[in-house]
Amino acid sequence: MTLAARSGPLHGIKVLDLTSMLAGPFTTMLLADLDADVVKVEPAVGDRTRGMGPFRESDDRSQALGGYFQSVNRGKRSIVLDLKTEAGVSAFLDLVRVADAVIENFSAGVMDRLGLGYEVLHQVNPRLVYAALRGFGDARTGRSPYEAWPAFDVVAQAMGGFAGITGPLDGTPHKAGPGIGDIFPGTLLALGVVTAVRHAERTGEGQFVDVAMYDAVLALCERIVYQHSYLGVTPGPMGNGHPLLAPFDIMQTTDGWIAVAAPSNHHWRTLTEAMGRPELADDPRFADNTSRVANADEVRKVLEEWLSVRTTADVIAVLGGRVPIGPVNNAADIFADEHVRRREMLVEVEQPGSDEPVTIAGSPIKFSSTPARVHGRGPKLGEDAVESILSEWTP
Repeated sequence: MTLAARSGPLHGIKVLDLTSMLAGPFTTMLLADLDADVVKVEPAVGDRTRGMGPFRESDDRSQALGGYFQSVNRGKRSIVLDLKTEAGVSAFLDLVRVADAVIENFSAGVMDRLGLGYEVLHQVNPRLVYAALRGFGDARTGRSPYEAWPAFDVVAQAMGGFAGITGPLDGTPHKAGPGIGDIFPGTLLALGVVTAVRHAERTGEGQFVDVAMYDAVLALCERIVYQHSYLGVTPGPMGNGHPLLAPFDIMQTTDGWIAVAAPSNHHWRTLTEAMGRPELADDPRFADNTSRVANADEVRKVLEEWLSVRTTADVIAVLGGRVPIGPVNNAADIFADEHVRRREMLVEVEQPGSDEPVTIAGSPIKFSSTPARVHGRGPKLGEDAVESILSEWTP
C-alpha cells in the first residue's frame, strides 16, 4: 500500500505490530501517526476487529474496512504470517533482525510458546525493543496473581479503580463511555516504546517494556490513592462533581447540559457577577474553594437555579472565555464544531471499494515542525509483502 509522504518525528522507526483489538492497535496507531513505519503481522484470518464494523449500507463488505478497524489501524501496512510454521517464523525473524520494535498484546506466554519470546528475539536483535500490553502485566517486570487472567477494557476499569469512583451519587459504579481501560494503557505503552527506542539508539541496548491495563487505570485514578493514604477514606462515585473542587460539575440548561468549573476565587467572583449574585463571592460559606467544597450542595443549588432558565447558548454567550465552561457535545455537535475542523481532528480516509471516504478521529498530538497526522487508511489484510518490506528496511 502506498502511504502519504512521511516527515514526522518518528520517521525511520520500524515497528512490527502483532497486536489486535483496541489497546495494542491504539499503541501502534499513535506511533504510525508520528511517522513510524508500522507493519501489522496478521494471521490468515486477520485482526479480529476487521469484521466487527460498523459498515455503511453502501459499503462493499468484500473490500470495505469497518470503522473499528479503520480508526486504530490507519497508516499501517499488513503482512500475513503463520507463526506456527517454520516458514512463517523464518520470515518473521528476518524482519526482527532489522526492526526497532516488536509490539504484542497476546495473553501471557503465547509468544514464548511460539518460541518467539523476548529472550529469543533479543538474541536475534540485541537493540530490539520488545513491548507487551496485557491485562495484568508480565512476569518479567513483576508477578501478578492475575497474570493468566484474560482482560478487557471493562475489567481494567473495574479493577483499576475507575468504575468505583464513576457514576451517580447513590454509589452505583459506572464504566466510562470510551474504552479508557484499553486506550490509556495503549497511550502509556507508546510512550514506553519511544523512550526505549531512544535508549537503544544511544546505547545499542534493547529491552523489554510492558504496561498492565490494571496498572495504567490505577495510575489514571491517582487521586483515590492519596485520598486513601492522607485521609483514610475510600472514595466512591461523585456524580458529576469533584471531592476537592467547587463548583466543578455538569449541569442542565433548558436545552441541554453544560460543564461549569469555577474553583478559583477569581472565576467564582466572575460567575457570581454574571449570575447577578455578586454578594455570594464574599459570603463566608462560599468565600474560598474549601468553603465551597464544604457547602457543595448549596453551590450546586445556586447554579442550578440560574442555569435552569437559560439555554446553553445563552450561558456560553455570557461566560465563554471568562469562566471554564463547555457544552456537553454529542457526535453531531463535534462534527459541527469549528475547533475540530481547524485542529484537524476529523480526518477523511479512503474506504476500499467505495468512492466515498469515511471519517475517523485525527491525531491530537501537534508539532510545529514535524507534524503528526493520519497517513492513510487502514491496510487490507496481507496487502504488503514481506520481501518488499525487508528490502526497504535493510540498510
